[in-house]
Amino acid sequence: MSKFEKKRGKASPQISTASLPDIIFMLLFFFMVVTVLRDSELKVAVNTPQATEMTKLEKKSLVNFMFVGKPVLKYRATYGTKPRLQLGDKFAEFSEIPLFLEKHKSKLREKERDKITTSLKVDKDVTMGIVTDIKIALRKAGQLKVNYSAKKRAS
Repeated sequence: MSKFEKKRGKASPQISTASLPDIIFMLLFFFMVVTVLRDSELKVAVNTPQATEMTKLEKKSLVNFMFVGKPVLKYRATYGTKPRLQLGDKFAEFSEIPLFLEKHKSKLREKERDKITTSLKVDKDVTMGIVTDIKIALRKAGQLKVNYSAKKRAS
């Protein structure tokens, strides 16, 4: 009856760590592929105004960013010092806004298209006439959700 005797005194085998570097590199490659980097270079100087009542935008993938300001030093020789509109990673005219919005809509699913918000990051020294022209172009393109970006005012 000594067929089933308990083994005492023997230590459990060590856990193999040979596959640990493989797992770490798999995680590293996963995060490198999934991470979204900034897709556009800021070509205009934007110093947004300060505000007290602000809300944070929920889903960044549903936001179109439009930047308005004077070109940075690198581009002043080509584009001058007047405030310019930047859509994505290039300078644009107001007539290019509908195409920019349509490109963004085509990347999204059908049910998310009506939730798109346009965020205007406008330099505080830009005249309101430029902002009005942009708002008219947005209205003509059917984009009615507009957000103005600002910095939080220090209390």
